[in-house]
This record gives sequence, structure tokens and C-alpha cells, in this order.
Amino acid sequence: MIKSSMMKILAVIALMTTASQGFTAQRVPQTSCGALGMVVEAFPEPEGGVEVSPVGSSLPGSRVKQMEELKGVKSDLGTPYEFWLTAEVDGTLVKEVRTTILKDASKKANFPGFRKGQVPPYALPKMTTFAVQEAIIKTVQAVVDCYGLKELEGDDGKVEVKEDLEDICKGYNVGDPFQITATINAAYDPAKQPAVSEEEEVIDAEVVEEKVNES
Repeated sequence: MIKSSMMKILAVIALMTTASQGFTAQRVPQTSCGALGMVVEAFPEPEGGVEVSPVGSSLPGSRVKQMEELKGVKSDLGTPYEFWLTAEVDGTLVKEVRTTILKDASKKANFPGFRKGQVPPYALPKMTTFAVQEAIIKTVQAVVDCYGLKELEGDDGKVEVKEDLEDICKGYNVGDPFQITATINAAYDPAKQPAVSEEEEVIDAEVVEEKVNES
């Protein structure tokens, strides 16, 4: 699961500051976002599953499917499932997050050869990588809320983004949108489900009874 942590970002900045005497642009890890053509492997949609409808305004480019029930997993929310989702990460969100990260980083930046508070050019690709990662996290959270779900707590709350962060960042241009797919262990959030009237409950009960009698 990709997790968000501004403290980790600031820790990396501090580490880069202390090691910057021997740092060159060529040593930027491959997971940093560069300026080449962006190529991301497309992950196929799994077969089967039940399409889930959003409980409010839908997110552009997003879909969610309920997959298998999670056996041996309990949740106070109800039956837990694995959900498949796809969504578009808004390029504007990446840009906004990157701006915030750079502002926070500049408060602690103290690189030799650069004035205090200035983030050198060789550190910018890493900042973009953090921004892409944070935007993915925020997008997944937005999809979960939009479709009336709630992530399971603890070790059961597994979220797996299928696309590799390194692949996404190869040639990513800040401000461009991109598509992601993920699986998440979650349950339907009762507080976000549409209310069912007594009449609808009676009709549903009658339909269930008819099916039982037919069988």
C-alpha cells in the first residue's frame, strides 16, 4: 500500500541536504519523474464482479467493481469484499501537491552552494515523485468515499495500486492526468448508503420470498 507521510518527505530533504556535497544530477534515482515520454503499462480489468454505483457525484474516469468476499475477515461495517477500481488522477492535483511539498521543503532546505531555503534543480524530480505518489493516495481515497465504501482497518485494510510508481514517473509532465487501477479491501459504509423506504423493503422481501418458493 502506498502511504502518505509529509514527515518522510522532510526527512528525505534533510538527508539530501547532508549528502549534497557529492550529489550530482546523474545520481537521481530512476524512480524520479523526468521529462521523457510517459509510458505506463495498462492493467486489464478483471472478469466478473458487480459494478458499484457512486453514492453522490461521480469522479471522471472512475469505476468500481465488487469482487470476491473476503473469507476469514470480519468487519463491524458488514461483509468485507475486495474491490477493483480505476480512476483518473487529476494533473491539477499533482501540481497543487507538488507546490505544497516544495514550499514545505524550502522551509528546511539548506544545501551547500545554494542560498538557504532554495531547493536545487537536482532535487526537483524527487519532489515530483512525492507529488505523484500523494496524488494517487488522495485519488484512491476520493474514489472510496464517492462509492460509499470504507477501507478495512489494520492489516486487513490492504490497498494495492497496480501501476508501478517508477513507470508512472518516467517522463511524467507535471499537470498531465493519468489513469490508475487498484484493489482495496473494504466494506460498504452504512452511513453513506442511500436510505431505503419501508415500501421498497417490503417489495424486496416479497421478491426474495418468491425466489425461495420457486426454488
